[in-house]
Amino acid sequence: MDYLPKCEANYTPLTPMTFLKRAAMAYANRTSVIHESTFFTWSETYRRCRCLASSLISLKIAKNNVVSVLAPNIPAMYEMHFAVPMAGAVLNTINTRLDAKNVATILRHSEAKIFFVDYQFVPVAREALGILMAESVRIPAVVVIDDINTPTGLRLGALEYEQLINKGDSNFVPLEIEDEWDPIALNYTSGTTSEPKGVVYSHRGAYLSTLSLILGWEMGTEAVYLWSLPMFHCNGWTFTWGVAARGGTNVCIRNTTAYDMYRNIALHKVTHMCCAPIVFNILLDAKPEERSELTSPVQILTGGAPPPASLLQKIEQLGFQVTHAYGLTEATGPALVCEWQARWNRLPIEDQAKIKARQGLSVLTLSDVDVKDADTMASVPRDGKTIGEIVLKGSSIMKGYLKDEEATAKAFKNGWFFTGDVGVIHPDGYLEIKDRSKDVIISGGENISSVELENVLYKHPRVLEAAVVAMPHPLYGESPCAFIAVKKNQTSGKTDDVSEGEIVAYCRKNLPSFMVPKKVEFMAQLPKTSTNKIQKFQLRALAETFIISDEKNTSRQPRQQLRNPPLSRL
Repeated sequence: MDYLPKCEANYTPLTPMTFLKRAAMAYANRTSVIHESTFFTWSETYRRCRCLASSLISLKIAKNNVVSVLAPNIPAMYEMHFAVPMAGAVLNTINTRLDAKNVATILRHSEAKIFFVDYQFVPVAREALGILMAESVRIPAVVVIDDINTPTGLRLGALEYEQLINKGDSNFVPLEIEDEWDPIALNYTSGTTSEPKGVVYSHRGAYLSTLSLILGWEMGTEAVYLWSLPMFHCNGWTFTWGVAARGGTNVCIRNTTAYDMYRNIALHKVTHMCCAPIVFNILLDAKPEERSELTSPVQILTGGAPPPASLLQKIEQLGFQVTHAYGLTEATGPALVCEWQARWNRLPIEDQAKIKARQGLSVLTLSDVDVKDADTMASVPRDGKTIGEIVLKGSSIMKGYLKDEEATAKAFKNGWFFTGDVGVIHPDGYLEIKDRSKDVIISGGENISSVELENVLYKHPRVLEAAVVAMPHPLYGESPCAFIAVKKNQTSGKTDDVSEGEIVAYCRKNLPSFMVPKKVEFMAQLPKTSTNKIQKFQLRALAETFIISDEKNTSRQPRQQLRNPPLSRL
């Protein structure tokens, strides 16, 4: 059938930009964005995005230039998910919890041409730019996202967000996407090292991932979506584009507090929200004056550390209906969703909660997912017991790591993307994670590399050995626990003159707050194999016995003795 034509009418690149244009046409007067007293319709959002895109072009933004933004979940952050690609540029949303050094690292590595900064983060941005200037690195043009509450004297430059909107051309025609494999977004898995991993998304991948999630979650038209998930997390798990695809309403909140969430849910009749399990605790622990009664069910899509079955039961009793997902930055957000089956409704509540804690099935637009023996590439039996590495295949997988061919080649092998997570497949085909081969700790929805934290600890003058593992935390799900062997004091010969508070204070000076260990355990020596590799499985077993009652409680708790070699505490 080679005679059948391939032309513009039947072959156009896939891009989520089409979702906004469609929403503006089909739902022109429907509310698109709400933030406190600010309301926009879809026609207004489309106009504002075109104005911003035209202003970016006037600022000499060229194809594939990076535009970075440091901002919370506000209308400007949402608009840039469309406006930046409309100008042919690549959007880089920066984790607002990072410190100045990490922000500077991302700006340097991405070679950002423009840096949008919300007024709340101007001090951090100024410090980050100062670091770049001291290194003689070209700094990006800065645009401040202003607010009536902006403190005097904190502005970084003359450019201001609303000025770009007002000066822009409302008739601007967005640049055509010539190749659907062109980059649309750049997201960093970590900003805490000199060589961060910048994950590059394509227009095609973002489009397909968006469709997967709105279909898998059964998000209907006129959905009201609460932005409890940071938009900097994998572009809000693609729901920045997904809400537009359904003509829904975005309810933006600057802070994820119990009061703000309950208030907005009640005020705007929220139907959907995403979050890490840590948000469950915020909702459950709300004071009576912070709560509002749910008059209709609210669908929650959660990911990160698997929520305990007991926690799922408690949150659903409030009127939230939970769907569990699994994903990672490299997979453009969620890649697996625990799709619910009606037959499970007949099971006891405890059993239902256990099933909901599984990671589930692949999203529709992934071509394949499997659990394999990484050495033989053989699929593991579907017995729910045999462990292997989770591998993925599909167009929604990242293009690769920016400026890191070695890491890209390591991630893509034998036609699969290797997640670094290990798990099992149950007889019904549903996947469940059992461990993380990369030793990533998921704390409150944030990914923490144990290796990076260990590197910082080893720089302390008194640290001889260091290993970091995940430990249970009542609020964050998981938190870093550091095991340390101390060098002798050269003067006194003592090893017990280093305190937990000193190590924690040192980490606070050198790490973002969410990476600081919640507990530090001192040992004479760390358990090792015959080849002197630290046996983290023993440390994990010990960390699971620790009890952290709250953020302020860092006192030592009863612990068990480790097996071979025997370990004595200081």
